[in-house]
Amino acid sequence: MRGDPFGIHRVIEPKGKLPQPAWKLDNDTSKLYDNEILIDVIKLNIDAASFTQIKNEVGKDEEKVADKIMQIVKERGKMHNPVTGSGGMLIGVVGKIGKDLNLDLKEGDKIATLVSLSLTPLNLRKIKKVHLDKDQVDVDAQAILFETGVFAKLPQDMPESVALAILDVAGAPIQTARLVSPGDTVLIMGAGGKSGILCCYVAKKYAGPTGNVIGLVHSERSIKELTDLGVVDKTLVADAQDAVGTYEKFIKLNDGKLADVVINVVNVPDTEMTSIMCARNRGKVYFFSMATSFTKAALGAEGIGKDVDMIIGNGYATDHAKFALEIVRENKELYDLFLKRYG
Repeated sequence: MRGDPFGIHRVIEPKGKLPQPAWKLDNDTSKLYDNEILIDVIKLNIDAASFTQIKNEVGKDEEKVADKIMQIVKERGKMHNPVTGSGGMLIGVVGKIGKDLNLDLKEGDKIATLVSLSLTPLNLRKIKKVHLDKDQVDVDAQAILFETGVFAKLPQDMPESVALAILDVAGAPIQTARLVSPGDTVLIMGAGGKSGILCCYVAKKYAGPTGNVIGLVHSERSIKELTDLGVVDKTLVADAQDAVGTYEKFIKLNDGKLADVVINVVNVPDTEMTSIMCARNRGKVYFFSMATSFTKAALGAEGIGKDVDMIIGNGYATDHAKFALEIVRENKELYDLFLKRYG
């Protein structure tokens, strides 16, 4: 039997919706449609905003975090955080390929899904280990990838956990490359995280020697890593949720000037106005964070009379996985940092 290419046949509630906005999916992996891929899941990489929200709700306790994830999947048939609306991604082994699919893929291949867990049917049997410092969860599970689902074969030259960390945020660095021009002043909000570090590296590369890359971090802890990598010209320690305070610190640090491009990759809500206030008129603001509220951004910009181009982060771009892996491969210090953090 052939299913809908977008996965509508797996939607239980409400009927007729696409899998991502739907409340509940059919996660019965004992049946496989002819245009689906069955994946034996090894590890989940929970979206940073989602993982942070769960830890804030239940505490930094592995067992409690595991129970919360199990509860969400049991209720929804997918790892779709009802508070943040975000999911994450997974790595696993291809168990079976529907007979209608003609792909460069075979059973036994290790892949990472490049579509959100918030639309992926997930039969989660057991959580083996929660990695609180990596936003990753080792599991005994199976998942379904739809015909239109995007995936990448795992690279052979790095540990799975490192590849997963990079691929999870692959949309951010390639979009940064599209937005940054030589000579730009670029503010990276959330510069110390995995997406932030990659965006700093790309921004520095594309802004060139006449550019100015400023990394905003929440604590002093990240400053040494960023400066040692040489991916920022300046760093700013500030609370991204404090729009006015951060704006004042930023313009003081940047000699009264605002940014040409602001990249927001923080993992907490209420940072929209900080991003907008720190951008110049007709500047660009890129919201990659899944904690972003479109309403707050749109009405907030209007409220202060700020004319900026606001771009919602799309987790997918053509060749984004290849681009993200290549930028890590081309810089040994960057790779070593990811290895230290996620290996």
